Formats: sequence, structure tokens, C-alpha cells
Amino acid sequence: MTGTKGNSKHLATISLIVMAVGFLATIPLPPSIWKTIFQGGFEAGLVGGLADWFAVTALFRQPLGVPIPHTALLPKNREKIIGKIIAMLENDWLTKESIREKIGGFRFTDKIFAVVNQEIHSDAVKQSLTGLTKHLITMINVNKLAPIVEKELKTHLNSLDIKDYIPLLIDQISLRKYDEKALDLFIAEVDEWAKKDTTKYRLGGMAVDMIENIKVDGFMQIALRSFSNLINEEKLGSMIQNLILKGIDSFRDPFNQNRQTLLIHIHQKLESIKSDEKVYLELNQFKSQLIENWQAEEKINELLSQIRQKALEFVEEPDFYAEYVLPFIKDYLSDLISDKDKMDQLESWIKSHITGFIDKNHAKVGQLVKENLDKLDTKTLVTMIETNVGKDLQWIRVNGAVCGFLIGLVLVGIKAIF
Repeated sequence: MTGTKGNSKHLATISLIVMAVGFLATIPLPPSIWKTIFQGGFEAGLVGGLADWFAVTALFRQPLGVPIPHTALLPKNREKIIGKIIAMLENDWLTKESIREKIGGFRFTDKIFAVVNQEIHSDAVKQSLTGLTKHLITMINVNKLAPIVEKELKTHLNSLDIKDYIPLLIDQISLRKYDEKALDLFIAEVDEWAKKDTTKYRLGGMAVDMIENIKVDGFMQIALRSFSNLINEEKLGSMIQNLILKGIDSFRDPFNQNRQTLLIHIHQKLESIKSDEKVYLELNQFKSQLIENWQAEEKINELLSQIRQKALEFVEEPDFYAEYVLPFIKDYLSDLISDKDKMDQLESWIKSHITGFIDKNHAKVGQLVKENLDKLDTKTLVTMIETNVGKDLQWIRVNGAVCGFLIGLVLVGIKAIF
């Protein structure tokens, strides 16, 4: 810009010099019609060039430093010019209405989502979102979160009614034949206990003690004493043990009547529990006591710490962004873009906030321009204006000299003719 302005200024100066040299060169020539015409043309061109030089120079400074009135117009009228510029900016060029009209015809969401769709694949966004995710996970305070989780968990467990689950449990016991399996387990335990020698001697000893403690008179007392003399603890224990083992074996037979009767009785007892309010009341009270006495905060704290550590390790995996974050963002943006109502709402929200911001800060536009211009001293401001518009102004000087020369030729020619 400075080079262009300098070239045009040199051209204007050269045109003025040409007119002056031409005028001086025609003075010593012998009188003739051509001398008169060309001398008049160069004279008019010189006058026009000097007049335009004076006019252009007077805008920015005093010509030749002479304090001529109505010169150095820009330095003398700095505040007035700045005020006019700001007034034009606020009231003519950048009015609130014109800005609102421009904003109304612009689709911000289309531009925003176009940029987002392009940038989400960049490494910078990948690193930023991954780092943000890790930062958010690290910020989770498990010590503060654990009591909240414990409270919510206990509240949820207390809200569960045993009545909704006991019938399901009983149905599953019957369906999966847990009652038969429990009976078989009990029979196996009793069988293992009955086969032990210690059991045999214990049962025999208990039976002998019972016989000896029976109080009867007469013949029955003589018979019992005779029986106790014939049978010792081992024999009596073996008899009782064999009776128990035979009874256990009979209950192992799935078609045994006693087994079937016992299972039917168990099943009826289980079914009766479904409608036993006392059982439900006791179970609910027992459940409430267990939940109240359950100290789960420490375990929950450990669990949350492990989950947080696992989450950090998961985020640091190379494919985390491409496989999880990026598809999530794409799906969300796709759903949002396809929803016309949401897009219109978002567009209206953006425009309303921008419009509100402009309404509140429109006056600051001119104030900002004034503040920036006030930072410049008068010399710098004049230099900037002259630099930016100097080319056209210098062409005024060139045009003044050339037009003056041509007009002078015409005028002198007309004068010579008449």
C-alpha cells in the first residue's frame, strides 16, 4: 500500500513538473499561434496541478508549513471526524436493524455442524475429548459418592416388598424340585450320621438308660431286667441303627409312599406360606434389620475405586475414541440434525442470544472504534488515512494537471479562433 501511494505521488509530482517545464520552455519561443496554444495549455495545467496539490495537501497538513486558514483539515477536525465516523457506523452502516436482518437470513446451525462434523475427526479434538473424559473420571470423589450410593441402595432395597418375591421363590423351588433335592440332602446327612460307630454306641447307651429308668411293677419289671441283662449297649445300638438305616433307604425310593406323602406335605406348607401374612411381616422386619445393620460404605467405596481405575484404563486404550466416543457423537449429531423441530429451536436460541448481545452492546461498537482511534496520535492517524486513500488523492493532482492542460489548449484555441 505504501509503495502504491508513493508511486502515485511521484506521478503527480512529475505531472506538475512537466507542466512547469512546458510553460517555462514556451516563454523564449518566437510568437506564433502554436506557442500561444501550448503555452496556455501548460499554464492552465500548472495552475490546475498546483490548485489540486494545495487542496489535497490542505486535507492532511498546512501546505509548505504556512498557517493558511482552512488547511490541515483532518488534524484540526479530528474529534468531529471521528464523531461523524462513529455516527455513520452506528446509524447508517451497522444499525441494529441491519444486523438483525443479516442474522435472520443466516443459518448458524448449518455452519456450526459442518465445522463440528469436520473437526471431530481431527487429532486435536480426539486428544481434547479423551483428556476431558479422563479429567472428569479423575474428579469423581468416591469418598463422597459412596455414602450417597449406600443410601440410595438401602432405600431401594427397603422399597422392595417380600410379598412380590416369595411366591416366585416358592414356584421356582417346586419347578426346579429343590424340595426333593433338600430332602435327599437331609437323608444323605442322616444316613452318614447313622452309619457312624459313635452314633451306634450313643443310641445304644441312650436306649439302655431309658429302659433302666422305666418304672414298672410286677412281672413287667422282671421282664425288663431280664431283657436288659440279655441286650447290651452295642446290640441295642446296632438294632436302632439298622432301623434308622432301613427307614432312610425307604425314603430314597422315589416311589415310596412315605416319601411321596412327606413331599406333598412339604409342598403344601410351602404353598401356605404364599398367603401367610405373618410370614411376610416377619420376613420384611428381618429384611429391614439386615439392611439397617448393613455397613456397606467401605465396600462400595472399594468398588467405586476399582470401577474408576478400570474406566481410566479403558479410556487410555488406543481405540477408545474411535470405537466409543466418535460413534456416540456422530449418532447424537445425526439424530439432532434429522429432528427439524430441535434444529429450529437451536437456531432460534442462537439467534436470540446473538441479537440480545447486539442489543446490549451495540453502542460499544462505536465506543470501541473511538477507543482504538484515540490510542493513535494525530500524526499517526493522518498518516494512516493518507496511506489508505492517498493513491486516489494523488490521482486528483494528476487529473488536475492533465485536465487543466487540455482545457487550457481548448480555451486558448477558441480565443485564437475568435
